[in-house]
Amino acid sequence: MRFPGGRDSAFLQNLVPDTRDAANADFLRGLFILGGALFALTILTYLCTTNWAGAFPRDKTTLVVGRDFLNLWMYGRAVFEADPARFYDVVTYNAELAKLLGTGYLGQNWPNPPTALVIMAPFGLFDYFPALAAWFAASLLAFYLAGRRELSDLRVVAIVLISPAALLCVISGQSSLLTTAALLTIFASLDRRPLLAGVLISLLTVKPQLVILFPFALVASGRWRVFFAAAFTAMALVAGSIAVGGISGWQDYVIKALPLQREVLQDPAGIAMPFHPTIFMNIRGVVGNRIGEIIQLGFSLAAVIAVSTAFRARRDADPRQLQALFFACTVAASPYMGAYDLLPLTSAAVALLAKEQLDAPGRRLAQLVFWTPALQLLFGNLRLPGPGFIAPVFAVYLLRRLFQVAGRPALAAAE
Repeated sequence: MRFPGGRDSAFLQNLVPDTRDAANADFLRGLFILGGALFALTILTYLCTTNWAGAFPRDKTTLVVGRDFLNLWMYGRAVFEADPARFYDVVTYNAELAKLLGTGYLGQNWPNPPTALVIMAPFGLFDYFPALAAWFAASLLAFYLAGRRELSDLRVVAIVLISPAALLCVISGQSSLLTTAALLTIFASLDRRPLLAGVLISLLTVKPQLVILFPFALVASGRWRVFFAAAFTAMALVAGSIAVGGISGWQDYVIKALPLQREVLQDPAGIAMPFHPTIFMNIRGVVGNRIGEIIQLGFSLAAVIAVSTAFRARRDADPRQLQALFFACTVAASPYMGAYDLLPLTSAAVALLAKEQLDAPGRRLAQLVFWTPALQLLFGNLRLPGPGFIAPVFAVYLLRRLFQVAGRPALAAAE
């Protein structure tokens, strides 16, 4: 995207980091302007169409503001009640929501493992709206601190913060800002502060789809201190969750919650399809659930092999490219991945753009990564495949660059 000269052009140029490659700067500037416009218009529309009355404000779809945070907050409240595991039963859980919100509220379920009881306990001490405000404040602060350190330029942080993935995170009250901050910190700490990295990995097990590849990456790269720190802390979290909710919490999670998540993905109406840019959700409408699961399994195995190979053979390669590969493979490996959970991959792609580590095809793929959540909303509502393949293709691109013939300059080799 090219912009004409003049004072307006100078102003626009100051919005993004300076880069030696004009085309690279144009990509960043385009993401900032178009992403910012979408973000601002969507948030303004959301605020203006929301009913702010009462302790549980509702948006125009009648869902509670911070709809997904409602589930997380309920974990925090359940810690202080008898038998919190009962909420893994969807009927019991929605009956409890009806007591708070009134009858007729759209059904929800408890999707997170019992470790969420321990992690979310502090937020259960507050009423809903103060807890939501504290959640957003903590999320933004964590992302700012991690982003300022790892993305270096606040203008790069701003581009990530107005991305479609961040937009969906804000509207839904999801955890993506916090989880992205944790993931950025993990990769910055793998060698310098392995205990911190391990602890953060264990905390992220509250969203298992984000950490499924870490054991393979850590074993392949020989980072055993991180591995054992993560394993020990995870066991401590499990013990804490059992102390709070009993062993029945884990039994109900496996027996009730996990099968329900599979039912959500396989829903014949495809209600969840616009919100999950995964291989399975992109192809199930074309090939059916059974074949879709087989194909997804193939991509999952390929993601494991790619991460294991790269972290073993290219352990000391460019850390930004390894990190981006890990995030892209994480998206490719899971059938259950909310569009807001693409924020780590978005962050990595924008960082590679800002550091001029991508050639022309890479810049285009990074642009597609940025817009994947929006594209999935469009294609998913039309029941068309497409956006779910962006992350795997980006992973292949990054894998190729990591294993380029030695001695060939990174950009020159591909230009």
